[in-house]
Amino acid sequence: MRLGIDLGGSKIEIIALGDDGQALLRRRVATPQGDYPATLQAVAGLVAAAESELGRRGTLGIGIPGTESQTSGLIKNANSTCLIGQPLRQDLQSLLRREVRLANDANCFALSEAIDGSGRDAEIVFGVILGTGVGGGIVVRQQVLSGANGIAGEWGHNPLPLPDAADLPLPPCYCGRAGCVETYLSGPGLSADHRRHAGATLSAEQIEQRAAAGDAACEATLQRYEERLGRALAGIINVLDPQIIILGGGLSKMQRLYRNLPERCGPHVFSDVFYNKILPPAHGDSSGVRGAAWLWN
Repeated sequence: MRLGIDLGGSKIEIIALGDDGQALLRRRVATPQGDYPATLQAVAGLVAAAESELGRRGTLGIGIPGTESQTSGLIKNANSTCLIGQPLRQDLQSLLRREVRLANDANCFALSEAIDGSGRDAEIVFGVILGTGVGGGIVVRQQVLSGANGIAGEWGHNPLPLPDAADLPLPPCYCGRAGCVETYLSGPGLSADHRRHAGATLSAEQIEQRAAAGDAACEATLQRYEERLGRALAGIINVLDPQIIILGGGLSKMQRLYRNLPERCGPHVFSDVFYNKILPPAHGDSSGVRGAAWLWN
């Protein structure tokens, strides 16, 4: 039995998968806000309750909103700030008395979809997170590619390629740079772009709804978004050439992306053909926690 935990900023979710990938149990609790010791205990409590209910012990993988330093073993780049600087893996292994595998939550998303989701049977899968932030994960032959610094797939903090007049001035990013992919392609980035060009403050969902109803300004905003996403994904394709690109996060629910992106990517891809498939996730919001369980693959 494989146990997976999605350690999120607002909730902690556990799943138990059988050997066939079927979910045996799912539970969630609220994340103790800003309290690292309480977060450890919440994870331990979920594991103990799941194993008690199912009557067996499982392997444990955990998806986190950050990265484990490969030199110190401490958590970095986490938007759940109470995890930063903490030896999370070591503490959980001591508490749970077993080996624990950690991975970035975007890597877990990509792994889930590569094993038994929209990317099954593909040699290379690039999983994209388009939500409050922009992240990504790379899976090669059903194994997560983490990289020398543990940041493989983190395309959200690459600069947007080929910025034109509509992209200027480059928006500042919280990472200290300007013009990062995330500043344009996240949900807040989409809203900010609409505000700059149309003068109205709308959520990404509202922009999509109004565009579908014929609002010209909202349609223009989405066309800018798709063109930028096409440029950014083309850079990934030129380096990795994944058979499957899977979009996750809140913005991935915009069905128009799957119709329009191949045409937007194509002109920037160094090829006379475009065989890459851009697909929605088979497991939806469950992919992150499922991928954590599949870290024991």
